[in-house]
Amino acid sequence: MMSAAEPFRYGDEVVVRTDRGTEIATVLCEATDEAVEKVPTKGNAEPVHGKIIRRLDVTDRGDWSQMSEMTRKDLDVAKRCVDRLKLSMQLIDVERLLGGERVIVYFIADGRVDFRELVKLIGREFQTRIEMRQIGIRDEAKLLADYGDCGQKVCCSRFLSKMPPVSMKMAKVQRASLDPAKISGRCGRLKCCLRYEFETYEEMAEELPPIGSEILTRDGSAKVLAQDILAGQLVVKTDDHRRVMIPAGDVVSVTKRGSGDPPKQRKR
Repeated sequence: MMSAAEPFRYGDEVVVRTDRGTEIATVLCEATDEAVEKVPTKGNAEPVHGKIIRRLDVTDRGDWSQMSEMTRKDLDVAKRCVDRLKLSMQLIDVERLLGGERVIVYFIADGRVDFRELVKLIGREFQTRIEMRQIGIRDEAKLLADYGDCGQKVCCSRFLSKMPPVSMKMAKVQRASLDPAKISGRCGRLKCCLRYEFETYEEMAEELPPIGSEILTRDGSAKVLAQDILAGQLVVKTDDHRRVMIPAGDVVSVTKRGSGDPPKQRKR
């Protein structure tokens, strides 16, 4: 939660002092009680507190530009330190704070890594405090990825503050391609956007008889073989073994509710 004497508006770039140190931030809204309640946190942790120091000026921009140019060289130095200590970890990125209070090193590893000696070694190189932060595959994409298959900047770096799990069920319900190459994001995991409309699809699907249901229509009895959720239609098999598509509104009643699982294909 930030506080300041002068008024700021959405989008204003400012210099702030937080628990991490002095860094650049963008104003989103006033820190009202309602806004603070909606700030995403881990577990029961309190939102990060801080203070706006000043508006971002030309000098700050120059300092930040210089630091940004240094990060590639910083990453190379950190990688040499990892190789020297023969640690099983992959360095992803290095972040410098505007105030120079610390350097944050992001890395990926299969398990826990004892990086105490690494911190000392990198600390001597950078002459500042070092913070090691282990991240996951999705976090790597958030830091490094640029654009997704849709042509837009990847959601995780653009606006997602949390990255909840995405399941294959979400792709199946939305009738998306199950080809991993088509439904995987830059991180190699299922695309976050599969979650966006999932709840709507589920709500619409609940209004339709599940697959396997036996129904009574205006033209007689039938069995539900598939659902077209968005169109509100059903593929059914009639008593005379015809497969037809009917509007959900043609269903008079459900005589036996199915499990929702598609019928298994017979082996030839």
